[in-house]
Amino acid sequence: MSGVSGMKLRLNKVVTHWWQSFEKQPTLTWSLSVLWLLLIGWLAFLWNLGSTGLVDETEPLFAEAARQMTVTGDWITPYFNGETRFDKPPLVYWLMAIGYKLIGVNEWAVRLPSALAAIALMVLSFYTLRYFGVSRPAAVFPVGDSGKQNLTKVANLQRQLWLAAGMGSAMIALNPQTIVWARTGVSDMLLSGCMGTALLAFFLGYAQKERELKEAKQQNSSPSPHLSIPSSSWYLAFYFLIALAILAKGPVGIVLPGIIIGAFLLYLGKLREVLGEMGIIRGILLILAVTLPWYGLVIAANGKAYIDSFFGYHNFQRFTDVVNGHSAPWYFYFLVVLAGFIPWSVYLPIAIARLRFWQREKWCSSPRSTHLGLFALFWFAGIFSFFTIAITKLPSYVLPLLPAAAIMVALLWSEEITSETKGQTRSLPLLLSGVFNFLLLLALAGVILSSPDIIGYDPAVPNLSEILQQSGLTVQGSFIWWVTAVAVALLLLKRRHWRWLWSANFVGFVAFLIFVITPASFLLDEVRQQPLRELSQLVTQVQQPGEELLMIGFQKPSVSFYTQRLVTYFRFDEMAISHIQQIAKTQPTPPSVLILNRPGKMLETQLQPDEYEKLGSSGIYQLLRVSKQALVN
Repeated sequence: MSGVSGMKLRLNKVVTHWWQSFEKQPTLTWSLSVLWLLLIGWLAFLWNLGSTGLVDETEPLFAEAARQMTVTGDWITPYFNGETRFDKPPLVYWLMAIGYKLIGVNEWAVRLPSALAAIALMVLSFYTLRYFGVSRPAAVFPVGDSGKQNLTKVANLQRQLWLAAGMGSAMIALNPQTIVWARTGVSDMLLSGCMGTALLAFFLGYAQKERELKEAKQQNSSPSPHLSIPSSSWYLAFYFLIALAILAKGPVGIVLPGIIIGAFLLYLGKLREVLGEMGIIRGILLILAVTLPWYGLVIAANGKAYIDSFFGYHNFQRFTDVVNGHSAPWYFYFLVVLAGFIPWSVYLPIAIARLRFWQREKWCSSPRSTHLGLFALFWFAGIFSFFTIAITKLPSYVLPLLPAAAIMVALLWSEEITSETKGQTRSLPLLLSGVFNFLLLLALAGVILSSPDIIGYDPAVPNLSEILQQSGLTVQGSFIWWVTAVAVALLLLKRRHWRWLWSANFVGFVAFLIFVITPASFLLDEVRQQPLRELSQLVTQVQQPGEELLMIGFQKPSVSFYTQRLVTYFRFDEMAISHIQQIAKTQPTPPSVLILNRPGKMLETQLQPDEYEKLGSSGIYQLLRVSKQALVN
């Protein structure tokens, strides 16, 4: 035992010596931090980003609407398949269209706006945590001359800041929900990126304004290096990013930040003070200057149809009523956050409790530089409450609160790891969180192993359960989380080892991302989307002039994107047959028609073998050529 203890002591001395050397070289410190961000950003958001096809149903709607802008030259009104698409404002379409111009019409260009928004959010979060990542009002943040401060505490605080920044940026990137939406070409991640960076810009301006006043009073002290960007610039950035959020998703881009910041400032009793220093009138004018031109032009072009569809249906009605069947119980977002932020979500309750938000007087009397955790709590609670009240519920709605959750958990762990009392006392809440961490990982391992038996039926891949079983990915994924659970259990046995719980979860998640999630995405693309891409390619090769393309029995927007042609959708064969007969009767020499459907449907039972031609098949789909005259009775 003495040998083991001696080895641990020597290891601690090596780590301490390495950390002290690391702190004395700021250039090296920042260089390694940049490498950390590049590695995490590449792994989470850019690795194989465009290597799989667009996923039906939603992603191709955005991709094709953006492509139509490049074809028609109309950058005001979005269109899909010949019809207006008023679901979302234009920012995501504009960015995709610019991507098409720069790197071609492909999956990379479709998904790059989402990935870059996630990377920007991760980077700015790192910067914010690096300078303001202290968890509670009791923390002392040295400003200006720190010679009078206890050197040990100062060094410990710097370690806490670097750890908070590194951990926070990793958790913002490496969680299931962020990875999914940052790799999907829709507007959700763009909203989260714009709103998240806007809120961080506000906090940077809010915190640095106090620092600027202190720096001005200390005539003989040199300014802090990170104050090279003044608070006024951060506030301007906040307003500009809010404008982008409005162009990304609509009024929610300003309503949610307004609720969050207003509640935060009211709690601290600083509403009038901060609004005065923010230059609110200038900010409103900037937001209007960026957003009003497009909204004015699209309303002028489409009138009441746009107002009723976008503001009425896609905003007001989604909040007050169930849209498209997306209803859920009141506790829905508790489950979404637990699963979508796994494995870090198990430490979120204790991270919130550690802030002691009920001690209002202490928060009000503390420096602004210690308020990041409290601000993250209002950020989290504001979004969570807003969408819990809303009637329509979707998992993606709470995506913008995950950065706040990551910040709070990063503050918890950075404080825990650098605590001067570590190893001397036992924290019951942290122990219970660790035990729940262990149990959740075991449950996750079990669910993944049993997933082929519990997975729902997908009509696009009827044999999906067998395919997953044969791939071996479920066994592999279950094994990764089982090993991670064992590692967590071993670390829980000794208090001094609890600091490594975060690292065990981090390694487990990275391994799961590399060895399970990525191969699974390729497998699902191969069996679910590739057949449609193959038949879409066939359509572009065989379609004759004037020949209409029909899709019967299902609606897959990816066909419109990959064929770059109009597609007429029919839910039932009877509707398609009626459509074909009507055209055949009205045209003297009706052309043939291409039909994308599933074999064995009613259409084929009404045709003689010589009245249609099977051009190709892939997966559960087939492509037919039918003479319209053959259906005229």
